[in-house]
Amino acid sequence: MTGVEFGLDTFGDVTAGLDDTPVSQAQVIRNLVAEGVLADELGIDFIGVGEHHRVDFAVSTPETVLAGIATVTKNIHLGSAVTVLSSDDPVRVYQRFATVDALSNGRAEIILGRGSFTESFPLFGYDLSKYEQLFEEKLDLFAELIKEEPVTWQGTLRAGLTDQNVYPRTEGGHLKTWIGVGGSPESVVRAASHAMPLVLAIIGGDPARFAPYVDLFHRALAQMEKPDLPIAVHSPGFIADTDDLAAEQYWPHHRVMRDRIGAERGWPPSTEGEFRNEIEHGSLYLGSPETVARKLANTIKILGIQRFDLKYSAGTLPHELMMHSIELYGSKVLPMVKDILA
Repeated sequence: MTGVEFGLDTFGDVTAGLDDTPVSQAQVIRNLVAEGVLADELGIDFIGVGEHHRVDFAVSTPETVLAGIATVTKNIHLGSAVTVLSSDDPVRVYQRFATVDALSNGRAEIILGRGSFTESFPLFGYDLSKYEQLFEEKLDLFAELIKEEPVTWQGTLRAGLTDQNVYPRTEGGHLKTWIGVGGSPESVVRAASHAMPLVLAIIGGDPARFAPYVDLFHRALAQMEKPDLPIAVHSPGFIADTDDLAAEQYWPHHRVMRDRIGAERGWPPSTEGEFRNEIEHGSLYLGSPETVARKLANTIKILGIQRFDLKYSAGTLPHELMMHSIELYGSKVLPMVKDILA
């Protein structure tokens, strides 16, 4: 448990200022770089940046933002959260992240996933009815690309490759690639079949209910005679000086985001009771440093994971509040968690 890593994730949500004035998407991107710099200074292990193609999220090309962070940081690992491989070209994804790896001296990682939004499919001309097939086929090609050897591959939805070299290659010889899943057994087994580490997106409910997926991943790897691999958890959270202040600052911005997305998907409006229940019994790591540290350590122990990534952005939550949350996460929460685990 003492070797557990700790990360941060953001989707680059379009925020408001402390005075509720909307912030431009361009400024959100610049602020995100500053958040990455602070995380690096605090010794946080990883920062992941999401990919979206809609008005409420500023980042459509995570690797471009990560390249910017790479040039002004020293140690923090840099990845996507997630790269929507289904609506991208695997060769170009590999090339872009290999470039980030070069700029960062080997700190690039990729988390591949199908994403929870579908705007990228019509935007880039992909047939949404082939949602599953696109991901499976492109993941199969990507697994060949990260071997950094001449690629021979044939699929049905993309032109094949014959003894094709792809550049640039990484100095380390391998680009660390995770599979992000939302909790389907098929996705867990798919990650194991490609011998890629697993990221569980636990965004609601008791995290202990994901223990069977952790067990399934390890069993699948063993049955396929593949080496055991790490598992990470991605969950939302926010830290302030006290529990009450954290809830007061986070709730109105979380509600805006939750209800906007909920209206698109036919969900009922969120309630403060549901919000409080998720803090007490679910997967929202919100409160004072002490409260968050206890809950975080408990999840790590229950699931036996190797990394925890706190999704620290939430709708219009201001940059200044996120910076304070990151400061508390790195300087107070993580030392407490490490003490508990030790």
